[in-house]
Amino acid sequence: MCREKQAVQELVNAAQITTAGSSAQGAHIHIVHLSDAGNSLDLIKKAKHDGAHLSVETCPHYLSFSAEEIPDGNTQYKCAPPIRHAENRASLWKALMEGHIDFLSSDHSPAPPELKLLEEGDFINAWGGISSLQLVLPATWTFGKEHGITLERVALWWSVNPAKLAKLSQKGSIEVGKDADLVIWDPETSFIVDENYSLFHKHKVTPYAGKTLSGQVISTFSRGNLVYHEGHHATKACGLSILSA
Repeated sequence: MCREKQAVQELVNAAQITTAGSSAQGAHIHIVHLSDAGNSLDLIKKAKHDGAHLSVETCPHYLSFSAEEIPDGNTQYKCAPPIRHAENRASLWKALMEGHIDFLSSDHSPAPPELKLLEEGDFINAWGGISSLQLVLPATWTFGKEHGITLERVALWWSVNPAKLAKLSQKGSIEVGKDADLVIWDPETSFIVDENYSLFHKHKVTPYAGKTLSGQVISTFSRGNLVYHEGHHATKACGLSILSA
């Protein structure tokens, strides 16, 4: 049994005590970063069908890349759980489109380049994590177009459902009385990910480098305040700028 399936099985077992009449009735279990669209997903689907209070997310890198296309020693792609084969990626997309996977998350995990052991190509000892926070919207859009995704689906996966899970009643949708957290973007514009010029996170090693993505973010607003516009962050925005991660 692979480690991911083993971990999911333990969570599914725990979820059984969240059903009606149990000692932990109403408790909720959330499974992060699902990469196994086979046995692990089957366990999750059955638990949901049986009434367990359980949800699950996956990440754009599991929907964007496949093991077959990763060059030997390219530790930019190392993450946990690992990126799996192309057939598995297609199954993840199918499960997402059918609603078996509830939403997406970045699993943004930047690291100093030396921790990725790029020159050694050592997958065993390299830092496991994908730097991608800035790219999750265009990555989802780019690789999802062949699966028939819509803007409504993207909003559901990235805004509506995450806000519901976190019980952030002021977030997740554009409605009167809610926080005006908005993104303005052009889904038709393509761009090449340049880690030296177009990425804002401190440690820029990412498997998306050199890839052409569709969907250019133009502006973002946080609670109605402009915080980013065409490559520049606002000098006087609400809150504090955190760009060191």
